[in-house]
Amino acid sequence: MTTDVPGELDRLADARDDYAALRGRITERDPWPLATDFGTGPEASWGPREVLAHLVEMLPYWLGELERVVDGDGVTPVPFGRIADDTVRIGMIARERTLPLRVLFHRLDAGISAWMARLPEVIGADRAKVGIHPRIGEMRAGEIAERFVVSHLEDHVAQLESILSTGR
Repeated sequence: MTTDVPGELDRLADARDDYAALRGRITERDPWPLATDFGTGPEASWGPREVLAHLVEMLPYWLGELERVVDGDGVTPVPFGRIADDTVRIGMIARERTLPLRVLFHRLDAGISAWMARLPEVIGADRAKVGIHPRIGEMRAGEIAERFVVSHLEDHVAQLESILSTGR
């Protein structure tokens, strides 16, 4: 799904507000235990620390990947992305989840703000440029922003809400 840049910016602003609203509820219940399995298998279980660490590592990663695609020649699809079990991704989550929650929330806000600042320029006229993902295949720049960042941020708001309501 591809939406317009103003719509995506509104959704990013809403996500930033949603995470700001979750901050107090998550922080007041700290310390959250670190998950023993936070990989991609069926036994994996993420708590708030793993979710926030994932968000903190994925925002700059996907912005860089989008920048790579829109920098392409517009004819040849640009290889981009990774798959969920990428060892660097898992390693970043392992490291970031041990940071204080205040740092994770600060980095999350900065990451969303960076997307809001760059999206109009990066995607504006180049949303039709094509990249090729190792699992999904060809995707237009606008689809990359929507799938890997905008809707992904929204999905993790719901995940954190679920964790807060169930305690897991």
